[in-house]
Amino acid sequence: MDDVSDPTNERFFRAGFADLPLMAILRRFDRQRTLELCTRAWDHGIPMVEIPVQSPDAVAALTAATRAGAERGASVGAGTVTTIERVEAAAKAGAAFTVAPGFSRRVAEASIAAGMPHLPGVATASEIQRAMELGLTWLKAFPAAELGTSWFRAMHGPFPEVSFVATGGMSTGNAERFLAEGASAVSLGSALADAGQLAALPELVDRVRGAR
Repeated sequence: MDDVSDPTNERFFRAGFADLPLMAILRRFDRQRTLELCTRAWDHGIPMVEIPVQSPDAVAALTAATRAGAERGASVGAGTVTTIERVEAAAKAGAAFTVAPGFSRRVAEASIAAGMPHLPGVATASEIQRAMELGLTWLKAFPAAELGTSWFRAMHGPFPEVSFVATGGMSTGNAERFLAEGASAVSLGSALADAGQLAALPELVDRVRGAR
């Protein structure tokens, strides 16, 4: 199969980040805390939430969040989807999309076949090309903080059609810099586990909105 994605994959992420290019990653929180942080993210206008599925408890939290998101019109996706089994768990939990730390053709094909747009992780030009062979043009740049802002400028040269979601080491302190240097969106993960970062989130949202 040369191109497993139809335009739905492109449209999904473009629409999801259209109003605000930020995504919340909620890792290793219990079900109740996951729902609390989902609600806070949605209240601040962040409609895209990713919940990594690395344990049965995480899948349960994802299931609860997808149900709550449906009531809010928000998209909740499954993260760290590295196997076909996790694709199946994400689909059963009602995930709207999947995210992976790296690129796997099998995982990408399985996710899209199950009706879930896929955001694979990339860090090299070769990985970008392999993802593009499947028609995937929204890609997760990981680990973004280690790659640095210059990576985004460099990769946009040969791949101007690709939209990168900066992930890994992102915070309320550096998100705007990565957006300014070429990231199409930023995923805030560990920052949301920090009370100070969480308190700074509303101001970040206001600044990012003001800069668009």
